[in-house]
Amino acid sequence: QQFCLRWNNHQPNFISVCSSLLHNGTLVDVTLAAEGRQLQAHKIVLSACSSYFQALFTTNPCQHPIVILKDVQYDDLKTMVDFMYYGEVNVSQEQLPHILKTAEMLKIKGLAEMP
Repeated sequence: QQFCLRWNNHQPNFISVCSSLLHNGTLVDVTLAAEGRQLQAHKIVLSACSSYFQALFTTNPCQHPIVILKDVQYDDLKTMVDFMYYGEVNVSQEQLPHILKTAEMLKIKGLAEMP
């Protein structure tokens, strides 16, 4: 006989813990750079939410890579990272085309057109 053990608050807890780790800079293992500014994140979160990052980290294993994104604006990158950690972001109508372009470039699940 099998029993299903379920943690009803698993998803909200997981999101909360990941965002807290990001906010505190705890266990971060990748640095993203755009427009001369940097932000840190977790490879596992980026890989889970972006096939671009998953392929990058899989084919180029490195303990703490620094990823320089030349054609990405820093504010758009920050918005994409927030989207990957929280599952949603608020953007203005003016930002929307830039955000969607960045999402396509980084192959962000939930925003980019997937093949």
